[in-house]
Amino acid sequence: MLSFPANVRLYLANRPVDGRKSFSGLAAVVEAEFDLSPLSGDIFVFLTRRANLVRMLFWDRDGFCLVSKKLEKGTFKRVWHAASAEGSHIELDVAELTLLLEGIESKNLRRAPRWRPEEKAA
Repeated sequence: MLSFPANVRLYLANRPVDGRKSFSGLAAVVEAEFDLSPLSGDIFVFLTRRANLVRMLFWDRDGFCLVSKKLEKGTFKRVWHAASAEGSHIELDVAELTLLLEGIESKNLRRAPRWRPEEKAA
């Protein structure tokens, strides 16, 4: 069971990554393709081409952490429904990541409206 702080952001890569990439390779993807800092403390989620391996990279105070899960059978169902065609990544919330990791297809699920504070424009 994973738990996340309330202020952490989760990003899922729109394109599969090479399953052999490790800390430095995934951090380079975050910088080059996501245009984000891998040192931000946010969690970056990657799937392989076969979608049977998921990797989560994040910075934890003094070093990178890499969490992996490989399925023995089946695949992770991508949550591309929220993705834009041009983007390199989408932002997930904890519920969407949980659905992804548990193998629950979210395409027919709907979320009830909830109040969110408005973000101030810069």
